Amino acid sequence: MTDGQIQPPTGDLALWSALRRHTQARIGLGRSGSALPTRHRLELQSAHAAARDAVHSPFDPGAVAAQLLGMETVRVRSAAPDRLTYLQRPDLGRQLDATDRAHLPVGEWDVVFVVADGLSSRAVHEHAAAVVRETVVRVPTFRIAPVILAEQARVALGDDIAAAIGASMVVVLVGERPGMSAADSLGAYLTYRPKPGVTTDADRNCLSNIRPPLGQTYEGAAGKLAGLMGRARELGLTGVGLKDESDALPR
Repeated sequence: MTDGQIQPPTGDLALWSALRRHTQARIGLGRSGSALPTRHRLELQSAHAAARDAVHSPFDPGAVAAQLLGMETVRVRSAAPDRLTYLQRPDLGRQLDATDRAHLPVGEWDVVFVVADGLSSRAVHEHAAAVVRETVVRVPTFRIAPVILAEQARVALGDDIAAAIGASMVVVLVGERPGMSAADSLGAYLTYRPKPGVTTDADRNCLSNIRPPLGQTYEGAAGKLAGLMGRARELGLTGVGLKDESDALPR
């Protein structure tokens, strides 16, 4: 025991130190009396503050548009008028604002990418544009709609957008719920022929934890997503009937 902190045996210290290099999980932290050591307690409080900031920080569509290297973008909002309402009324985050719906371009698109703030605008600002760019170059035969930048949006808002714009499938890139080890995790949700109010989570394919270098890389996520998009077009479905076999062992 040093300064009130209970230390494990020297051999255990080396073991925990080695294990921590392979995970972000908080393991082998020791204790000080009946609590965590001060350093680890402060780190936990800092992580909690980062998670709260990620949820409440405003979305900057202009910053994302600037990273899309000249790709056409359209800004929309959900039916949630502000952040507090968005957090209290998840249903409004799934509905497209009526005024913005009227300004969506309509066409015969194979896919529309929707960049949505979700529960971490930080994740979207840092990662979404790169995933869009990397995916687009991998699907050269797809007719791609203008990128939709959606504020106060949840995943199912993509269903409403795809139906309104005339796209066969939608990819929603959304800030995932922050955890105590990651406040910048991006998720990608692919849905074929979405039907607003009818499509469920079982009808989608999801890639999560896109946040290099600690999560999936942009290239890796884009490769998986492009492969799923190609198979979705062949099979006419997404969700539980469509499997990502890019990492499968050879038969």
